[in-house]
Amino acid sequence: MNFEREFEGRRVVITGACGVYGRMLAKGFAEVRARVCLTDRNEADLLDLFKEIKPAEGSFVQPADFTDDRSMEGLLAAVAKAWGAPDILINNAGVYPSGFLLDIDAAEWDRVMDINLRAPFVLTRGFALQMIKAGHGGSVVNVGSGASRKMRRSVAPYCTSKTALDRLSKGFALELAEYGIRVNVLEPGFAAGSTASPLTDEHVKRVISTMPLGRESNADDVVPATLYLCSQAASFVTGSTLTVDGGNSIGSLEVYQAKKKAL
Repeated sequence: MNFEREFEGRRVVITGACGVYGRMLAKGFAEVRARVCLTDRNEADLLDLFKEIKPAEGSFVQPADFTDDRSMEGLLAAVAKAWGAPDILINNAGVYPSGFLLDIDAAEWDRVMDINLRAPFVLTRGFALQMIKAGHGGSVVNVGSGASRKMRRSVAPYCTSKTALDRLSKGFALELAEYGIRVNVLEPGFAAGSTASPLTDEHVKRVISTMPLGRESNADDVVPATLYLCSQAASFVTGSTLTVDGGNSIGSLEVYQAKKKAL
């Protein structure tokens, strides 16, 4: 599909833009000449990314802390001032801390829920109101995870937040449909390199070895899937979850018996 023709000039907010998936999506939307608002916590990192991807005129960066309501209000106000309303919102920001439920404290639980669940609620509500006021529809894509269905030891708060995000997405899809705003979930696959939730090389190698299609996710997986969900080709798609994870969420290749091969 010729996404460049469709997305040129469209206004796209991408949260967690400096993260692994965020960088892929920022570059992908810049390549189809969309106008982007890149947001993350660190302004210096955002400016470096902005220079790297060279987005269309009318793009900008807006630092925001997704544990702080006033900071999120500042993001909403900046977008309203610059554009009036976005056409597309990508709720990508998220954290993946490791810790057993018996060890983590309530503050860490709250931080995971604030960033992974509460922020998408606040921002989807706020930007949807802008879209409605502007009199046009829009598209919201929440970046979920196969962890919404597959519990993982030592990351139960993350799994819980992504399960709730999937249900929240369907709730918004139901309530925003009358305004022409579609809400869907993209579940990308495993990709190492996060600075917010770093993983050891040994862990990365082990995870990849158990995945059905046996490799990490990359931009060629994530970007076209996201563009599709935001495109006219998906104009009748809302409340859906698109999983692009190499089979990671359906099961593991790890074998728990002496016989290691089928034949």
